[in-house]
Amino acid sequence: MLSKLNLDILFNEARSHKAWLNKDVTNDQINQIYNLLKFAPTSGNCCPARFIFLKTNKAKNRLKPFLDKGNIDKSMNAPCVVIISYDTEFYESLTILSPHNDAKSGFIGKESRIKNTAQFNSTLQGAYFIMASRSVGLDCCPMLGFNKEKLNQEFFADGKYKSLFICGIGYGDKSKIYDRAPRLDFEDACSII
Repeated sequence: MLSKLNLDILFNEARSHKAWLNKDVTNDQINQIYNLLKFAPTSGNCCPARFIFLKTNKAKNRLKPFLDKGNIDKSMNAPCVVIISYDTEFYESLTILSPHNDAKSGFIGKESRIKNTAQFNSTLQGAYFIMASRSVGLDCCPMLGFNKEKLNQEFFADGKYKSLFICGIGYGDKSKIYDRAPRLDFEDACSII
């Protein structure tokens, strides 16, 4: 079992930050994040998620016009903003990722299956991205408030990738965070049958 400190980092004390300290996210940290999240479980090892890390002001300014008003400051001030998306042609890699069967043929021409599989599994990978970011000492701010269609046109003009959510990463300014909001108790959210 993980230590209390590790559980606090990943869960108990982890928060979604909206204000950031002026401290860079390094390329080494980004590599560490990917090398952890790549082990997220995906159906048939399909691994459809793709990650675009926006570190420069120039890159983040490309994102800015598509953000909802409430997400502009927390995105523009984050040391790095990540676009979590999915590859609509992920199945092309299945001959490598899932070599023990002919998984690729089960997707060809099946647009609904491609989309459902890609969205579900990329969301799982996105959750692992958050946990991996926390495990290398960074804070996160996942967000949905943006125009997906316009963002996709800007960053994925060929239409191959489709955005799911964005996430600011960096070192959160703990002095600017609200008290933690309540969560549902076990009895309100779970049942054992």
